[in-house]
Amino acid sequence: MIRLITIIIVFTSFTIHSKEILRVSTIPDESINELHKKFLPLVQYLEKETDLEIEFTPVTDYAAVVEALVSKKIDMAWLGGFTFVQTDMRSNGNIIPIIQREKDRKFKSVFIANKDIKIKKLNDLKNKNFSFGSPSSTSGHLMPRYFLMQEKIIPENFFNKIAYSGAHDATIFAVFGKKVDAGVLNISVWENFNKKNPKIKENLSVFFTTPDYFDYNWSIRKDISGSTRKKIINAFLKLDKNKPSHKEILKLQRAEKYITTNKLNYKKIKDAAIEINLLN
Repeated sequence: MIRLITIIIVFTSFTIHSKEILRVSTIPDESINELHKKFLPLVQYLEKETDLEIEFTPVTDYAAVVEALVSKKIDMAWLGGFTFVQTDMRSNGNIIPIIQREKDRKFKSVFIANKDIKIKKLNDLKNKNFSFGSPSSTSGHLMPRYFLMQEKIIPENFFNKIAYSGAHDATIFAVFGKKVDAGVLNISVWENFNKKNPKIKENLSVFFTTPDYFDYNWSIRKDISGSTRKKIINAFLKLDKNKPSHKEILKLQRAEKYITTNKLNYKKIKDAAIEINLLN
């Protein structure tokens, strides 16, 4: 009995090492199934490269990601330019962008229409039914609205009806199904959708592409240690499309490579949001 008790005491004296947990999420700009498909391989890669335990939690809407970061329920998130600006303001500067795809320096939105509607230019949208994406989407609402207003088009006075689909792929299906005559979404989702659904694409057309702007980034809470942030940044920068093990991860992220980013890159987004009264 004495020998058994001694063994138990020695066994329980060991300290079990546990990894640092990083809680991440993303704006739901596509369906939940698509988000899981995109991000789980990336999460597995980051865990291996950083020695962190990463918990990925999808959310139902854009506002939930902003709230989760500000309230410290998550540590890092994939944000659009506008959701970063909202998060930055809500957190009093305590959320910082650290990494983005190279393509996010010059991002665009595309306006699409069902070919049966015969829309060829922006002015053809007069009195038509139109869909944006989420109200908080940079590429599905904010910047398209901004560029429309640069053309003297006030959506509420110009369209017959305005809808908000909630996600870019949902906008495509709304136009395809003629629930609306036209809509706008980010160019990356549009190009990826075309590859997977060529028959649907045959019924749709792009009639306007916006000028470019900064968009998506990975943003992290400022109180996450500098050493952890450095490990995450280095892991993203290490991704190389010429390495077979990295190629599929980058393909799912629709990325060629990743680059570092900073808050100043999103000033135009903030200015646009203020100008069109989406940010007070």
